[in-house]
Amino acid sequence: MKTPTDVMAFVKEKGIEMVDVKFTDLFGQWQHFSMPIEAFDPDAAFDEGLGFDGSSIRGFQSIEASDMILIADPATAVLDPICAAPTLSLVCDVYDPITREPYSRDPRYVAKKAVDYVRATGLADEVYIGPEAEFFVFDQVKYSAGEYSSAYQVDSVEGPWNSGIFGFGHSVPHKRGYFPVAPFDTLQDIRSEMVRVMIAAGIDVEVHHHEVGTAGQCEIDMKYDSLVTMADRVQLYKYIVKNVAKAHGKTATFMPKPIYADNGSGMHTHQSLWKDGKPLFAGSEYAGLSEMALYYIGGILKHINALLGIVAPTTNSYRRLVPGYEAPVVVAYSARNRSAAVRIPMYSHSPKAKRIEFRCPDPAANPYLAFAAMVMAGMDGIKNKIHPGDPADMDLFEDENMSKVTTTVGKLNEALDALEADKAFLLEGGVFTEDVLQAFISYKYEHEVGPVSLRPHPYEFLLYYGS
Repeated sequence: MKTPTDVMAFVKEKGIEMVDVKFTDLFGQWQHFSMPIEAFDPDAAFDEGLGFDGSSIRGFQSIEASDMILIADPATAVLDPICAAPTLSLVCDVYDPITREPYSRDPRYVAKKAVDYVRATGLADEVYIGPEAEFFVFDQVKYSAGEYSSAYQVDSVEGPWNSGIFGFGHSVPHKRGYFPVAPFDTLQDIRSEMVRVMIAAGIDVEVHHHEVGTAGQCEIDMKYDSLVTMADRVQLYKYIVKNVAKAHGKTATFMPKPIYADNGSGMHTHQSLWKDGKPLFAGSEYAGLSEMALYYIGGILKHINALLGIVAPTTNSYRRLVPGYEAPVVVAYSARNRSAAVRIPMYSHSPKAKRIEFRCPDPAANPYLAFAAMVMAGMDGIKNKIHPGDPADMDLFEDENMSKVTTTVGKLNEALDALEADKAFLLEGGVFTEDVLQAFISYKYEHEVGPVSLRPHPYEFLLYYGS
């Protein structure tokens, strides 16, 4: 569907009873409200705008200027894959109702501006993104954090901690979850159902499998697509994963590091630039890359700590970004080497498959902001011809090598400080704005960094209670 007319024909064909409009807050949470088809006005949805209270959305408006409007993108129309009643789902852009201008803090608008910036340079006309958003499916979870207590617990029939009780006898050891067949992999059918629901909702899926972590770590890979479309699909992907898991009496999370001493969940992001239908990252340089691709890598590595504030945006992200768990904490690039922050996949020799993979992002990130920030760093590398230096083709986690390499910052506050200090590349072309970055950084400090740092940790009681 490309036009409102297409959408209304779809409404009639599918017997739509409800319309659900969705948008994303500054921190990546999908928001929505619904209306019966009898109350749906296509002129309002696609042109005039649908009103909502922007002061009730994290990172948006203050109460004295709360009125905002949504304008639906007809190209995003799908039959909602979760709702029982036939429901039309529409992704919307956020606008100011008075100026009729796109809202600066709308993450989708930031992503659109990043693509426009790339095209304005004349260097490329398309940005392709392929994220690998990993997640855990648990059988149950509970957590609490009060003034006088704090606790969490996750459980999975696959977890090795359950081997000491009578059970099905095929638990997955820590870091041994990559590709075992059933009965070790208990989630094959659930993932297959997730995939079928995704395909029915218009998402192209290439593969699914159990991931390295124990206790139900999974991966479903979507086929690459253009930047804004892929960000839309990440939101739909997460919505489907969580709700299909819930329908099976389980719970899915995209939290980067829910299990101690095992691999966390990343969102390795494959990226490439194209122009006139031709790939620009294929060439005769290292690993079959073009000079442009090397400069793009150079930009990402130069700005990596600032990027982490956006692509690994939670305190929990830095429980994942530690050596020893396939987490890329070394500021380096390499063909095939998964210990480097940037990897060049070598599965195919086709120029169309030539791309770079940035391995630091995790699925807690807002995909619109994360994809836009990565591209802006890469474009800065191309613009300023930032060469990434020599590749790192050794195991960067070996003791003798760790002393020779530079590692990323290790805490969210350090990443946010780096973002504050190194943000000029994001402000190019007005893609990000000071307003957006300050709202993002301030919220993270006030609502995440501060509260987490001030709370006693349960493990501290084990360490220090008797001192």
